[in-house]
Amino acid sequence: MTAQRRNDVVKYRQEDGGENVRRRGTNEVAGVLLTGTAAVFAASAQAQPVVPVLETPAAVELDELAVEGLARGALRLEPQGGVTVGYLGKATRTATKTPTPLIDTPQSVTVITREQIRDQGFQSIGEATRYVPGVIQAQGEGNRDELIIRGQRSNADFFVNGIRDDVQYYRDLYNIQRIEVLKGPNAMIFGRGGGGGVINRVLKEADGVPVREIVAQGGQFANKRVALDVGDRVSDSVFFRMNGVFEDTATYRDFVDIRRYGVNPTMTFLLGPQTTLKLSYEYFHDDRTTDRGIPSQFGRPYRYRENRATYFGNPFLSPTYVNAHIATAQLDHVFENGVVMRSQSRIADYEKFYQNVFPGGAVNAAGTAVNISAYNSQTDRTNYFNQTDFTYQFLTGPVKHTLLAGFELGYQEGLSLRQDGFFATTGTQNLVVNPLSPVSRVGITFRNIASGANSRYDLGLAAAYVQDQIELNEHVQLIGGLRFDHFDFAATDRRTNVTNARIDDLISPRAGVVVKPLPNLAFYTSYSVSYLPSSGDQFSALTPGLVIAQPEKFENTEVGVKYDVSPVLQLTGALFNLDRSNQRIADPNRPGFFLTSGQTNTQGAEIGVNGYVTDWWSVAGGYAFTDARITNNLSPTIVAGNFVGLVPLNAFTLWNKFDIDQRFSVGVGFINQSHTFATSDQTVRLPSYSRFDLGLFYNISENARAQVNIENLFDRNYIISAHNNNNILPGAPRTVRAQVVVRW
Repeated sequence: MTAQRRNDVVKYRQEDGGENVRRRGTNEVAGVLLTGTAAVFAASAQAQPVVPVLETPAAVELDELAVEGLARGALRLEPQGGVTVGYLGKATRTATKTPTPLIDTPQSVTVITREQIRDQGFQSIGEATRYVPGVIQAQGEGNRDELIIRGQRSNADFFVNGIRDDVQYYRDLYNIQRIEVLKGPNAMIFGRGGGGGVINRVLKEADGVPVREIVAQGGQFANKRVALDVGDRVSDSVFFRMNGVFEDTATYRDFVDIRRYGVNPTMTFLLGPQTTLKLSYEYFHDDRTTDRGIPSQFGRPYRYRENRATYFGNPFLSPTYVNAHIATAQLDHVFENGVVMRSQSRIADYEKFYQNVFPGGAVNAAGTAVNISAYNSQTDRTNYFNQTDFTYQFLTGPVKHTLLAGFELGYQEGLSLRQDGFFATTGTQNLVVNPLSPVSRVGITFRNIASGANSRYDLGLAAAYVQDQIELNEHVQLIGGLRFDHFDFAATDRRTNVTNARIDDLISPRAGVVVKPLPNLAFYTSYSVSYLPSSGDQFSALTPGLVIAQPEKFENTEVGVKYDVSPVLQLTGALFNLDRSNQRIADPNRPGFFLTSGQTNTQGAEIGVNGYVTDWWSVAGGYAFTDARITNNLSPTIVAGNFVGLVPLNAFTLWNKFDIDQRFSVGVGFINQSHTFATSDQTVRLPSYSRFDLGLFYNISENARAQVNIENLFDRNYIISAHNNNNILPGAPRTVRAQVVVRW
C-alpha cells in the first residue's frame, strides 16, 4: 500500500471519527472498504500511530481505490485487528490470532459491531447476543452472565482482547468496540473450555483519534445512565483515552435494583517505528439484587402471566456485587526479519459475592405452599496471564504461509466459600410461604455446612501452540494447528486441610479447509477438539469429586459456506456435529450439585445475515436449528434421548434498520424461539415465544443524535430463561428507553 493511500485512510478517521450517518451507496462503501481492509492488514509492518498494529499478509494486492466521498461511518478500522462496516464484520484476528478476513476463516464467527450495539440500545452481554444465531441467554442464577452456545452452557467462556475473563459477573458494554462470537471448540486459540464457542469483547483503546462523546439515557423503571468517552493525542507518540459509566436503575422485577459504575483509562506509546506499547486499567463495580425468578407447578412456570414482576423469596437479603480491577499491557514489535511479536500481560483481581433467598421447590398441587431456600457464595479470584505470539509469513515455491507460534503462562488463585441459610422461624433450611404472597422477611442465619464449599484453590497453567495458514492458490486455503496445555490444579478444604489435586496434559488439534470458487464465495470444513478440566466453570464445586473428575471433552465437525452478496452484505451457513463427554450436568434434585458422567450430542444448522441490503436498509440476525440431546442414562429422569435444557430446537432473529432520510431512521427487531425445557429431565416445559423490538433514531445535528428503543413492543408475556426447574425468569414487559448522544 502506498503511503498516500494509507494517509488518506488515516485522514478519514481523524476527520470523520467513524460516526454513522447517512450512507451514500453500496458501491462507494465497497471501494472504501477494500482500501481500508488493505490499510489495516498493512499497518503492523509500519507501526502506524492510528491504524491498529497488524501484520501484513503478503497476499493482499488491491487496486488503487479512491476514498474521495467516503460515506460517514461506512468503514471502521478497529482495535485488535478488526474491520467492520455498519453491522458487518469483515475481518478479525481473534479466530486465528492473525488478521484474517472472515470469509477466509473456516469457522462460524459473528461480529456484533459498535453500530449494532448502539442502535439496539443494549448494555449487557446477554442482551447484545440475542440476535446471534445459535446463542441463547441463560439465567445465571441472577448473579452473572451465562450463555448457551450451540447447546453448551457456560459462564466461563468470556474473553477480553483474547485473554480469559472467567469470573462470574455481569459485564457492561460502556468500553466495548465490538463483541465477537466464535462458535465451535476453540482450544487451539483460547485454551480450555469453549466447547460451544466463546465470547470475546474487544475494548476501545487510545488510537490518537480525537473523541469526545457523552451518552445520557433514561427510561422506564427509573432507568438512569450516563457514559463518557474522551480521547486525544498527548503528543505525536503518546495517545490517551478514557471511558466511564454510571448507571442507577430499577427493573421490571419487584425489588430488583441495579447500581454499577466503571472507569477505563488507556494509553498508547509509540516506542519506535516498529514498537508499540498499550496500557489499560479498568475498575468496574456492579451491585444489584439477586433474582432467581419464579417456581413451577404442574410442569410449567407458575402463573407466569400474573407473576412477571413477582419476587419469590427475600429481596432484602439477596444482594450480589463484584469489584473488578483489571490491568493489561500489550507490546507489539516487528523484527527486522519480518517476524511480528504480540505479547499481552494481564493482572485481574475480582471480589465477587452473592446471597439469595429463592424458590427451592415447586408450588404444591393445591397452590397453597412453596418452599424457600437460601445460601450465599464468595468467589474471589486473582488471575495472572501472559500470551505471547510470533507470526511470520514466507513462501515455499508458489505456496504462501502465515506461521504462528506462541505460548501462554498463567496462574489463578482464589476462594470458594458457600454458606447455607437457616430460617429463624423454623431453624431449618426450608421456609414455606404462600405463592400468592411469596415475599419473605424472616431472618436468616448463614453458616458453612459439610456439603458446602470452603476451599482455597490455585491453578498453574502453561501452553504452547503452533499454527500454519497455507494458501495453495487463489482458490484453496488450509489451516492446521496444535496446542499443548499443562494444568496443575489443587483445592484445599479449609475445614480439614485436605487437598484434592489433579494434573492434566492435554493436546487440542485444529484443521480446516477453505475452497473459494469465486473471490466472494467460500466453502469450508473444519475439525477441532477442546477440553474443560476441573479448572473450568467453577474451580471447586460442592463435592471434592469434581476437583479430580476427568476433563470434559468437546469434538466438533463443521461444514459451511460464506457468500459476500456484495462487499457490504454477507450470508453464512453452517452444519455441525458436536459431541461432549464427561459432562457435568446439573442435578435437578440437588441444586448446586452435578452429575459428572454426562454425554451429549448436538447437531445443528445455522444461517446468518449481516450488512447492508441496500444503502438504506441494514440487517443482522439469522436462524438456528439446534438438536441437543442427552446420549446416555444419567438418572431415572435424565435419560438418553432427552433434550438438553434451555436449548430451543428452532430460533429465528432479525434486526432491521431503515434510513428514512438523512436524519430519521427506524429499527425493527423480531425474535422467535420454540419451546424448551428448564432442565434435561424434561419435567418443566418453557413455552415458545415471539417478540418485536423497535428503535427510532434522529440525527439532531452532525454532533448530536437522539434515539428511543422499545423492547417487547406488543407487551407479550413470555419466559426468557431459567436456571433450573424452579428458578424461571419471565421476560420483560414493554420497556421504553431513550438516550441522547452528544459529541464535541
